[in-house]
Amino acid sequence: MYIGRFAPSPTGPLHFGSLLAALASFLDARHHQGKWLLRIEDIDPPRSVPAAIHRIPETLSAFGLEWDGEISHQSNHHLRYETALHQLQENQCCYYCTCSRKMVAQRHAGVGYDRFCRTQQHTGGAVRFISSNAELIWHDAIQGKRTHAPASIEDFLLRRRDALWAYHLAVVVDDAAAGITHVVRGYDLIDETAKQILLQQALHYQTPSYAHIPIVTTTNGQKLSKQNLAKPLDLSCVSEQIAAALAFLGHPLPESLLRAAPQAQLRWATEHWSMERIPKRAAMAWPGV
Repeated sequence: MYIGRFAPSPTGPLHFGSLLAALASFLDARHHQGKWLLRIEDIDPPRSVPAAIHRIPETLSAFGLEWDGEISHQSNHHLRYETALHQLQENQCCYYCTCSRKMVAQRHAGVGYDRFCRTQQHTGGAVRFISSNAELIWHDAIQGKRTHAPASIEDFLLRRRDALWAYHLAVVVDDAAAGITHVVRGYDLIDETAKQILLQQALHYQTPSYAHIPIVTTTNGQKLSKQNLAKPLDLSCVSEQIAAALAFLGHPLPESLLRAAPQAQLRWATEHWSMERIPKRAAMAWPGV
């Protein structure tokens, strides 16, 4: 059975870029008669905005994007992350790291971590995954074949020095626990997929199918994001925003549905949905966002 998900971080209100990811993942699940789950990725308390945790589901409902089952919150999953980390430690797939960002920058001019602590035998600190020395090849349902050279995948964090769980471990463990079979998300995460596949292999999890839609940028090329103070979705013109998002995704609505109720728009989009119609691009500018 197809099981997809939308997994926003509650660092602020949803914006047009969020809508694109939610809509694409929702439509792909519904087109395949699958389930669509909602997970709130509130694993980083300093960055989480309590109001956003409640506002995200309300916004999705206003856009007709109804999820299946209970809402999942990463803040409730510490035990499963501990269990996964213990398994990786038992299998010698990770190591402790005491490096700060400043130390790495002073020692290493390249991008990412330089694996300095791999051979240091520390007994505390952050925990890093030992990335593979083999080439990794995987297929993206929109972007096609992806190839990663061994040196391009750093030894990424599993748990931070402040004891907070790192993104990759939490996402991989939660996807496996929920039985996620398909992940549809933004292109800005495409290079993180290789790390997640390596982690899935180390934990003996099934790897989902991945599809990365283009991210939306302003007309001056700036990525739309909460950090860049992107405008929140406007609940007073839901149908217009759904129509714009569908057009961005290569599924323009017929003129008769441009101002129809969200449910009617989503029914049409579900019936006509095809990954082949989504532009095979990393990013696209969109006016008015």
